[in-house]
This record gives sequence, structure tokens and C-alpha cells, in this order.
Amino acid sequence: MSGPRRLLRRLRDVMAAPVAAQQRLDQVVRIIAADMVAEVCSCYLMRAGEVLELFATQGLKSASVHRTLLRVGEGLVGTIAAYARPLNLADAQAHPLFAYRPETGEEIYQSLMGVPIMHGGSVVGVLVVQNKTRRHYDDEEVEALQVVAMVLAELVASGELVNPHELLEPGAIYAGPEVLEGLALVAGTALGAAVVHRPRVYLKNLVAEDAGRERTRLAEAVVGLQDDVDRMLAAPDLAEDGAHRDVLETYGMFARDSGWLARIDEAIGSGLTAEAAVIRVQEDMRARMSQAADSYIRERLLDFDDLANRLLRHLSGESRPHHAGDPDQDFVLVARTLGPAELVDYDRRRLKGLVLEEGSPTTHVAIVARAFEVPMVGRIRGAVAKLRPGEPVIVDGDHGRVFVRPAAGVIDNFREDAAGREARRAVYQAMRDKPARTRDGFEISLNINAGFAADLDRLDETGADGVGLCRTEIPFMMSASFPDVAAQTELYRAILDQAGDRSVVFRTLDIGGDKRLPYLAKTEEENPAMGWRAIRIGLDQPAVLCQQLRALLRAAAGRTLDVMFPMVADLAEYRAASALLDHEIARLRRQGETLPTKIQVGVMLEIPALMWQLPDLAAELDFVSVGTNDLIQFLYASDRANSKLVGRYGVLSPAALSLLEQLVRDCEARGVVLTVCGEAAGQTIEVMAMIGIGVRRFSMPPSRIGPIKLMVRSLRVAPLQKYLEIRRGTTQSSLRDALHAYARDHHINI
Repeated sequence: MSGPRRLLRRLRDVMAAPVAAQQRLDQVVRIIAADMVAEVCSCYLMRAGEVLELFATQGLKSASVHRTLLRVGEGLVGTIAAYARPLNLADAQAHPLFAYRPETGEEIYQSLMGVPIMHGGSVVGVLVVQNKTRRHYDDEEVEALQVVAMVLAELVASGELVNPHELLEPGAIYAGPEVLEGLALVAGTALGAAVVHRPRVYLKNLVAEDAGRERTRLAEAVVGLQDDVDRMLAAPDLAEDGAHRDVLETYGMFARDSGWLARIDEAIGSGLTAEAAVIRVQEDMRARMSQAADSYIRERLLDFDDLANRLLRHLSGESRPHHAGDPDQDFVLVARTLGPAELVDYDRRRLKGLVLEEGSPTTHVAIVARAFEVPMVGRIRGAVAKLRPGEPVIVDGDHGRVFVRPAAGVIDNFREDAAGREARRAVYQAMRDKPARTRDGFEISLNINAGFAADLDRLDETGADGVGLCRTEIPFMMSASFPDVAAQTELYRAILDQAGDRSVVFRTLDIGGDKRLPYLAKTEEENPAMGWRAIRIGLDQPAVLCQQLRALLRAAAGRTLDVMFPMVADLAEYRAASALLDHEIARLRRQGETLPTKIQVGVMLEIPALMWQLPDLAAELDFVSVGTNDLIQFLYASDRANSKLVGRYGVLSPAALSLLEQLVRDCEARGVVLTVCGEAAGQTIEVMAMIGIGVRRFSMPPSRIGPIKLMVRSLRVAPLQKYLEIRRGTTQSSLRDALHAYARDHHINI
């Protein structure tokens, strides 16, 4: 019989005994020490303030129990808790992180092996064995201790040893209104009753009597899981192609991952029930993947969390999670993490908002929420503890805020704002097919930024002229490996098909800095925003850029292709990139393939140095797109990620407006089309000012088309131009207040 199975059998009766939890824990450490021939076995449990307290020991001085404390990250025990990984040392005292506690009498013990006690993805304690001799514990012993730690996790989760409320951060339980700050992930606002997502199935039995029976149960549950995913993909509201469907199809592939299922089968072989084996594998995967520096890898962990929870429900006989609350009431879903399929499980007629403790714009659940237009805020620390089921919650997905237990006045304001939003949405919809033309006859081209297939759906909805910026890097960031030419061609062709006769400007891969691909080697840089990124990577790795250009050319066969190179700093870089495009054109021509009927090439102007090279560039390119975010950052040497500098510099500064005005004149003189992209292109006052200095083409988030068009159709350009000329010599750092006053005085809808 294997070590884990033998130990589990000995512990089973102890865990079921009708005695106090502390007595059970004391017996457990004695059994572990005897079974593993260890002189010491100790159990530390997490207390408030991230402090680990010695709760039980066999071998250390008994007086140290409930006296010895270690902070997370302090000593070897604290290190195990901090990294949620096992530690196996033959000479523990020689380790630089060893912290001696004289009350324990542990100075005579040399070797140490410890594992984290995990529950729900969090460390709730540490289990340790020690020996006097220098001993390296083998893999079977490490596995045995990990399995026992999982059994203890259920004991800890019961609340008999440590009250779960104690582990909430200080002041986490509030009776009054509160505003929580997080990260805006999906725009919009929502009001509903809090529903706390609790996917975990409570385990009553962890030790298996019959491994064969557990494997049969697992196989049946896996079939049910896979059928679930197939039914989900067949649902009418998920039938249309888009990024959200791609996400769920990828999720379906995970459900059939042979490596994941094989590890669960192996855990059953160690003596666990099927449910316990699923949790054991998931906790181990979470411990490994959560330490990955790459955010993409960490985010894919959420999909496996979702699958594990769904598989547990099938094993326990629950086909769907239990959703507390009134089924006819609008609700806001609150969760620590959430997988895309778990979101689909909820009634989308009643689901109004989503609040997560984790999350980022590229998580799969954010992509699905965006497709379903569910306002979402992430990175709300302690959300599950702070939001009680049933209490009112307002989600502000525009500003990344969550209003908990809002006062009646706040709810009234929300409802007024929601009514106003609906009224404005009706106005925008009525304008959809009307031109973006000023009152004195200037035509303004309004285009959308797109990164997902779902964004293309907004072309018809908004009446936009086209896609002014197609971010091709986002599908690369979502993929686990580099998409080949065929996959890229299919993607770009689908985008062009969806756009129809409207233009699409494809920006080549803009990666590096804060946008990393999981399958490209990571490089550490002192200043990544000004480092190896965008066209610099493309020129240093020409095979990557050539494959993308080849796919774009094939996708646009018989149509117009607009391709733009990002972050070009000088003429030589543009010519090198353009030469690669010419090379791919010649290649396809030699192969007899159909080429685009027209190819237009441009650059993203983000680096001020390019301004002074436009006279030479103009003869070789068709258009210039201004990336205002990076242009302002580099113009003012102001890190846009630095919270202390937010709002200090912007497009409305006299210097920035002068630079853009000069760019307008240079492009007009040379017949080069100018577009402004970036955050400023979606801000009403900024766009008004840029129209005043001559910009006529913008690209923005789809949600901003309506507000910007409303402003344009209420604007007269000639008086605004004169006003800006008068304000040219101002000493103010921003014209924002002055322009707000101008808009108010001239009845401009901003």
C-alpha cells in the first residue's frame, strides 16, 4: 500500500471521531510523526493579520503551542505560506530564511519538510515534519504530507479551530455605506442585490474505500462535464462567432485536457475520493501557476478553477451551482475569481453586474462579460467578505468603483443616471445613420477601435465609418502558442468580411512593454515603455512580422488593405518594415496568389522625433495615426502608469495642441491622411479642441461614437478656431476649463 493511502486510512477514523477539533488535530500530528518516522510533526494555522500560530505539535515543546507565532514570509514556515509551495531541506538551519524560536526547542532538528494547507486557493496553514538527522524526504513522503494537508484544510474550513471571520482583513465587515475602488473592466453601471458565487462543493468524505469505483465515478462526471460544455456552445445566444465563443471553445478544449484528467486519476490512486482528487490537483496547479510572472498563465488558471468546480458539482450530483437569492430579482454577482462558463451559468436576464477580487481586461470572463454587456469591476480586495448576500450593490464599470450598501440618495442618483443613460442611448441610436457633420458643414470621420471580433458587431450598432485601429496583438495574447499564417489569415479575413465595405486599419503587432506574449522569451527592462516593443521587436524578429504581413495580404485578396506600423521612431525603421511588406507582396505574386486591389501603408506616430521626418516620410506613406497616450508620455517625459502624474499633462495643454496643429498642417500639405487614436480620441472636450485645430478623423472605443457624434453635430468650427487662436498664448497648463466654458456658452453638447 502506498504511503499516502496508508496514512489516509489511519487518519480516517480520527477525523470522524466525535471529539473537539483541537483533539483531532493533536492526534493527527502524532499519527503523521509515527507513520513518517519523524521526530517532529507540527501544524501552524493562519490567524488574523497574516500570522501563523503553532496549533499542534508532536516533538516540539508543548508550551510553545498557541505561543509560537510567525508572520507570512518569516522563517521557513512563513516562506512556505508566502509561496504556497512545499519546502524540503536536509539542513534547515543553514537556510538563510531559518528563524529560530527558543520556546520550541527545535535547535536539535536538522531536516525539515513542510507543505502549505490550502483551501479555496488560499493558504490557511502549514504542516511540517522534522528530524534530528540530515534527511532528504523522498517524493512519496512529500506527496503523503500534501494529501494529509488537504484533509486538514477541510477541518480548518469547518471553523472549529479558527473562526473564519477572524481571517477577514481588519474592518472588513461593515454596516454602513462604503465605496470600494478597483479596476474598470467592462464599461457601464448596474444596480442589483449581491449574490456571492460559492462554487466549491463541501467534502464530507476524502478517503476512498474502492479506487476502481472512484475512477468510474470520475469518468461519468467527466462525460457530464463535457456534455455541459457542448450544450453551452450550442445555446442560441452563443451561436454567433466572436471572441466570447472562441473563449468558450478554448474552455471546451481544457475540459478534454488529458494531462489534467490523468493527474486526477493518479491522485485517486493515492487513496483519495474522486472529489478530493479533483481538489488536490487543482490546489497543486494553483500553487504552481499563481507564482508565474506571466499574467496570461495566471489568468488561464481561472479556466481550470471553473472546470474543477463544475466537475465537483457533477460528482456530487449537482448539475448547476446553487444560486442564493430571489430568482426574480436583478443581481450583481460577486466572486473571488470566475471562469467564463460559470458566468454563462447565471440568468443573464437578471445578471446586471460583476465584481471580482481578481481579474484583468484579458481574462476570459472579462471577454465574455464584455460580449454580454455586463458591467464589470475587478481587483476589489476582500469583495466576497465585504459584500453580504442580498444587500444592494452598485457597479460603476466606467470608473472602477463598487458602492456597497449605498444610501437611498446614491441609489436615487444611480436610477436617475440610468434613466439618463437610456435617454442618451435612444438619442445616439436615432443619430446612428446621420452624418457626423458640424453645423457649418465640416465632415468628421468617426471610427472605432477593435481588438476582438465582438467589437466589430458595434460597427452597425454605432454607425461608425470603419475601424480606425484594429489591435492585432490581442488574439496573440489570448493564444497559448504563436498563431500560424493560416490561423491569422482566417482571423483577418473574418474581420474584413464583418466590416464589409468599411475600412479597417490593421496595426501590426504592438507587443512588449505591458503587453507580453506567453510564448515569447521574457526580457527584463529598466523602462519597458521606452524599450524593446512594437516595430522594434518586429524588425529584430522579422519572421514574426513577415508571417503577419503575409496573412494580412492573403486575407485582403481582392480588397483594400490598410496596414500600419506602430511606434516608428525614424525613417529607417519605416523603410525596413515597408521592405518586409514589399518582400511578402513579391512572394505572393510569384506564387500566383491574388493580392489586395489596393494597399495603403501608414505609421503610428507616438514618438515626437518622427514629426521632423515627415517631409521625407510623406512621399512613402499614405496615412499617419497619432497615438495620443504614448505621444503625450514621451513629449512630457511623463510615465502614464505613474498615479502621481495622472491628469497633469494631456492633449489640452498648449504645447500638445501646438504640436498636433503643426502635424495637421504638415499632413495636409503633403496629402497624407491624419487620424487621431488613443484615449483622447474618445474624450468629448479633447475631440472638440482637435477639430478646432483641423483634425477631421478619429478612432475611439465604440461606446464613444454616440457622445462624440452628438457633440460634432452641435458644433460650429469657425468660431472655435478663432477662440483657440485667442487662447494660444495662455499660461495655463490646460485649456480644459476654458473649453468647458466655451461649450456651455455656445450650446455644444459635451
